Amino acid sequence: MKQNIKGYSLKELEEVAKDLGIESYRAPQIFQWLWQRNTRDFSEMTSLSKDLRKILNGKFEIINLVIEQILKAKDGTEKFLFKLEDEQYIESVYIPEGKRKTICVSTQVGCPLSCKFCATALLGFERNLRAYEIVEQIQLIQEEISKRITNIVFMGMGEPLLNIEEVIKAIEIISSPIGLGISQKHTTISTVGLIEGIRYLLKSPLKIKLAISLNFPDEELRKETTPVAKNNPLKEVLKLAKAYSIKKQMVTFEYVMIDGLNDKIDDAKKLVKLLRGIPAKINLIPYNPYPSLPYKRPTDKKIKEFYEYLLNFQFTITLRKSRGQEILAGCGQLAGGYLDRQNKFRYN
Repeated sequence: MKQNIKGYSLKELEEVAKDLGIESYRAPQIFQWLWQRNTRDFSEMTSLSKDLRKILNGKFEIINLVIEQILKAKDGTEKFLFKLEDEQYIESVYIPEGKRKTICVSTQVGCPLSCKFCATALLGFERNLRAYEIVEQIQLIQEEISKRITNIVFMGMGEPLLNIEEVIKAIEIISSPIGLGISQKHTTISTVGLIEGIRYLLKSPLKIKLAISLNFPDEELRKETTPVAKNNPLKEVLKLAKAYSIKKQMVTFEYVMIDGLNDKIDDAKKLVKLLRGIPAKINLIPYNPYPSLPYKRPTDKKIKEFYEYLLNFQFTITLRKSRGQEILAGCGQLAGGYLDRQNKFRYN
């Protein structure tokens, strides 16, 4: 059975070259054809000899994700539904904002964390994505829109730190000058706050940004709404966040404001108290409602009051504008296309 050659890292391709008895410098050439030029057929790899192309074609195949559906919002946001080789589905989002072109990528099929306010949790968990499946989301979207992607956010379906090895392999391809060539400094991993995963990133040579979801400054409410918090106490998460800000790049805390749960000034005060002494940014995100879930977005008045209170303190505060609302492309909404295919939920 032929193996998908896109599943091999550059180092692994060097081993393939060695096993085939060909020059080691051929590995980077193959890698570049696959990732920088998005080649779908070995016959197109014209810098390789015809004999070598024939050998590769006999032993390997090039399998890509398939774009099943593209939904476009009035603000320019686009949501992509991808079909995987095993008939599973994932979603990714393209967000244009001036010169900044961002893709929010998925790292798992579904998600195992069961956060009560997140639509992806409704899917349950199927499996981790392979590195090449992560990178292809970017590669295919970039090809589809004919624009150069500048920023990558691991904030789609799934928890990146539960698939850390494949995510790191993906980042190596994304940041490679013979891969996608997108700087690690323009790449962000978003996590609900997994202690072991953050420790792993701290020890790694990666120069990526880290975003931590800190939606509930009340520890008990955090445990109730985000079950994984029971084994990842906030005190330790914040300690690691401070270390990351000092050693690498300033951490961003994502705070999703949900009506009646965490949108009061008392919540803002608790948030400030928790983050005191940590060099950090705070990204306020008004909740993106989902038809199957009971949670709502706070009123504009509450959001404004919360935001203005935080401005009194030594943090960089950003109030994120909701994007792609009519196509359910916001944070926590990536499940729509999949659910639609299962006839559980439909949207126009």
